[in-house]
Amino acid sequence: MRIRAITLRILQQFIHDRRTMALMFIAPLLVLSLMSLVFGSDAYEPRIGVSGGAAVFSSALEAEQAEVTSYADEASGQAALKAGAIDALLTMKGDAPAIVLEGSNPAANRTVIMALQEAAQSLRPQAPGGGQLQPQISYLYGAEDMKTIDRFGPIMIGVFVFFFVFLIAGVSFLRERTTGTLERLLSTPLKRWEIVTGYVCGFGIFTVFQALLISWFSIQVLGIMMTGSFGYVLLMTLLLSMSALTLGTLLSAFAANELQMIQFIPLVIVPQIFLSGLFPLDTLPLWLQRIGLVTPMYYGSEALMDIMVRGRGWSDIAGDVFMLIGFSLLFMLLNVLALRKHRRM
Repeated sequence: MRIRAITLRILQQFIHDRRTMALMFIAPLLVLSLMSLVFGSDAYEPRIGVSGGAAVFSSALEAEQAEVTSYADEASGQAALKAGAIDALLTMKGDAPAIVLEGSNPAANRTVIMALQEAAQSLRPQAPGGGQLQPQISYLYGAEDMKTIDRFGPIMIGVFVFFFVFLIAGVSFLRERTTGTLERLLSTPLKRWEIVTGYVCGFGIFTVFQALLISWFSIQVLGIMMTGSFGYVLLMTLLLSMSALTLGTLLSAFAANELQMIQFIPLVIVPQIFLSGLFPLDTLPLWLQRIGLVTPMYYGSEALMDIMVRGRGWSDIAGDVFMLIGFSLLFMLLNVLALRKHRRM
């Protein structure tokens, strides 16, 4: 009877906690659906630009499921390559094809090279002397020996920074509520925006040290590729931390305990990881790509890739910087509004 009573109490507790019930039965379905879309997407189609005499490869490359774009001159193709519009640029150097790979994505590099090799094989009778056309391969960013960690390292730095700051900030702010500290502060003449700003600044000091430690360890100890400015890497990790901090404190206003705070992870963090650039977004449905464009982790990961792998500077990451600042300010404003329900009138 006592075991039966305990069992019934646990069942009733779960049944009356709608958020936990949703987490157990709905959240797994949402995450699995997202995984199905990401991993079940079409095979990546390389985007190859051709210029000058290399146009002879266009039909053969298209037969290998490549997306081919013709450019009037090599300079136009180089500009498109630097802008990320194409994965590689194919030109002719004498009688041999020369291909410049964008280089920041090893998987895309392999796909381009395979497509080019198959196309060259199909054009073999047209080669001088009937021999196989041997392409000259060079890289705009990265190198042939670029490791997988060099590709995913910048993204994972952003993921880890965002995840841990979100979790710690949310739980810490929740504890301030459950222990009555926040309620006592709200009963003072302090304004809501002053309370939110104070908490953000207090937690933010620790995020500075965390961002510095993670960035330094990843680059200096783990040896992840670093071609840009370390200062810009630190700036982006700080901004990612700030957006995670403000988002975590915001969502903690809607959680009654630590368990409910953790329940936000599969709904808020996991989708952002899938859409952060770990997997090619071009192969995903358009509506899913647009969801990625409204997540802080997408902009942080893209900027870290630009800095660490592509060696780009302020002009290329400025948009990402302002987007992350905008996210942080928006979450802070929503934090101020969320505190209304906790302040006794």
